Amino acid sequence: MSDEHKRLEQAREFWARSPRQRTLTQLLAAYQTGSFGPEQTATVLAERHQALGESASHSIISRDDAGMSVQAAAQQQLKAAATSLPLGGVPVSIKDLFDETDMTTLAGSRALAASQPADQDAVALSRLKAAGILHAGRTSMSEFAFSGLGLNPHVGTPPNPFDGERITGGSTSGGAASVAFGLAAATLGSDTGGSLRIPAAFCGLTGFKPSQASVPGDGAFPLSPSLDCIGPIAPSVACCRLLWEVLSGEVADPTPLTRPLTLLVPESELVSEVDADVAADFAALLERLEGLGVRLQRAPIEAIEAAYAINQRGGLVIPEAAAVHHELLAAHEAQYDPLIAERLNGGRDITSSEYLARLWPRTAIQQRFAQQVQDVDAVLMPTVAMRAPRRDLLEQDGALFAQLNKRALRNTSVFNYLDASSISIPAPAPQNEEPLGLMLSRPQGQDVALLRVAQALETLLAQ
Repeated sequence: MSDEHKRLEQAREFWARSPRQRTLTQLLAAYQTGSFGPEQTATVLAERHQALGESASHSIISRDDAGMSVQAAAQQQLKAAATSLPLGGVPVSIKDLFDETDMTTLAGSRALAASQPADQDAVALSRLKAAGILHAGRTSMSEFAFSGLGLNPHVGTPPNPFDGERITGGSTSGGAASVAFGLAAATLGSDTGGSLRIPAAFCGLTGFKPSQASVPGDGAFPLSPSLDCIGPIAPSVACCRLLWEVLSGEVADPTPLTRPLTLLVPESELVSEVDADVAADFAALLERLEGLGVRLQRAPIEAIEAAYAINQRGGLVIPEAAAVHHELLAAHEAQYDPLIAERLNGGRDITSSEYLARLWPRTAIQQRFAQQVQDVDAVLMPTVAMRAPRRDLLEQDGALFAQLNKRALRNTSVFNYLDASSISIPAPAPQNEEPLGLMLSRPQGQDVALLRVAQALETLLAQ
């Protein structure tokens, strides 16, 4: 067997693993030891894309194998010269709302097909490219990122990796699927109400919504400018930390926490009014954490309740999205997904006084949240109140779609209003079974601290 064939076989074995067994650290270590390199990764990902059929084509909707091979060869040469970049040779898929030079940004829609191509890359994508990524393709998404369920009638809806009849969640649906199916090591996405954390929870991955200001949103098609955040979905907390460092330009402290964690579980319907299986799994998880030495506090958090109440009135997303789409929707409504158009049309009737009544309290509520959780390491909740629902039921029933979309976004969107740093990590689960997503959150600007806490909890749960 030739050396090249050996490297290809090792690459095939690596990319066939479950996500937890193919982290960015493990991939970069394989490159460093010469087990295989970026060129073998590019070859194997092309093979996997073809072999997976619609699971792949509904996840990654456009890709450039030749371009990836050129990028891989360049990274291989750098590594041969003992020169490396932070993400050298790491394949990252890109949500379809980020601008790329000379490409038309479609944001999962047909309504933008006649738009002018972008004249430069989005800032987040530019930073990833400068760090040496392989561009693994553009991913499917909820049209205009305006749903937590991930359906898209235009380009196809990716299947859930645990059950192909169920959804991945959204709006970063194809991005999460691309990581779960071994078509990318990580994905670049956005989160306005839960669009990184919901699909991460449904697909057994880690999704990190950092504070809005930490990663520039320039060049990303907006949904709700007050809330839009840019971040990654990846196999682990350490993967998300490495990606966020590149995206933000900040350095996160990788030193493990050695003291016991103190986590606050809100006494709220956000925790109590979840599906029975979610409630049972979360209760068992809390019992296990206490057995592992985690200090759990249970108390109402007034700021969370205040944010939740505003979101229950409609929040900021719908009126801001309606404003963003005012002209485009009027001109091209027939090209929109009817479920998305209906939601956008609903925002037209919201008065400016009602919108401002939701917006003006925000800063004060954020400040109260920071005060109310200052003595704990993080707030802990189930990421989503339910497990991934069946795709066919959502496609057939608009009322059910609206009901479950609201339920999917309910927990996560509170922390968008608070502009909290928030991450979803998977609880341990039997192989091939959808795990419970656990959401940890800290106040605005505390991204580094949250990543350390999440890393500590992830390590505990692996015991």
